[in-house]
Amino acid sequence: MKNNVYKPFGLLLAGAVVISSIFTSCKSKEVSNVKNETEIEVFCSGDQYRSDKGNFRANSIGESTDQITARKKAMSNAKADLAGLIQTVIKGTTDNYVNSREFNNVEEVEERFESLTREVLNQQLNNIKVLCEKQTVTKEGKYKTYVAIEMSVDALEEALNNKLSKDQRLKVDYDYEKYKETFDKEMEKLENSGGY
Repeated sequence: MKNNVYKPFGLLLAGAVVISSIFTSCKSKEVSNVKNETEIEVFCSGDQYRSDKGNFRANSIGESTDQITARKKAMSNAKADLAGLIQTVIKGTTDNYVNSREFNNVEEVEERFESLTREVLNQQLNNIKVLCEKQTVTKEGKYKTYVAIEMSVDALEEALNNKLSKDQRLKVDYDYEKYKETFDKEMEKLENSGGY
């Protein structure tokens, strides 16, 4: 009779061991998948290459069988990203600034602001600073260039102010302090969003 009491307990114990080994084998498969992955380092990227209140920043990668072309692609892509980021901030600034002022023809004023800021931005993209540049070659013999660039917010603001304050159509209604205040708020939003 003693044997019958221990038999169910033994079966329960054996069942627990089987279930435990199933969970363990499932878990070890998950771990082995992670072991098959290799972390890669993306050069010229990370927190120090994100935009903040003082600088617009962008980074990119270019790849080609030609070393110079790889660099040109990386720079072109980074400049396009930088321009897109700046245009987003300028658009937000312009919309908020124009809406807070009393202009006779809001649509015309917005168009004029956008036109002038595009001109300034195109000029300023020639004055970027390269923060980081690294080149590698792949196993296939292709060149990769990693770059990070920046544009000073102060230099952009100064160039914008010069252009906007000299424009005949905007001269009467343009208020630099109000525009700068609106621009600074947009920069805070950018920085709080992680600097992208």
